[in-house]
Amino acid sequence: MEKSFGDNLDNIHLHYKIWMSDDMDQGILGDGKWKILKLIEEKGSMKAACDELGYTYRRTWGNLKKIEKFFGFRLLEKTRGGSEGGHTSLTPEGKKLVAAFDHFHNSVDSVIKKGFEKFLQDLK
Repeated sequence: MEKSFGDNLDNIHLHYKIWMSDDMDQGILGDGKWKILKLIEEKGSMKAACDELGYTYRRTWGNLKKIEKFFGFRLLEKTRGGSEGGHTSLTPEGKKLVAAFDHFHNSVDSVIKKGFEKFLQDLK
């Protein structure tokens, strides 16, 4: 039995990742690092953010250090211990980076979604 494209169009779901790299094609910032930075700010803890996303602490620490080295500023501010325990938050520059990526992602998302809708229409 022959099927047309239309028979499966409702079962197609769009997924994509955005990332940026340097001249050597080494990843600098992308969806995963953006998500971890947002979650660190929300949770106040890098460990809690890593646990929630299933990321290893060591690899995340290394990735964030690469971003810091590339841009030339610290991303995280840490306060240690005390009766309440420590706290981690984003530096003002870290917050600016996350906000800029949020804005960029939102603008790209709308373009990609429109392109995907056009793709589906072309198949009908």
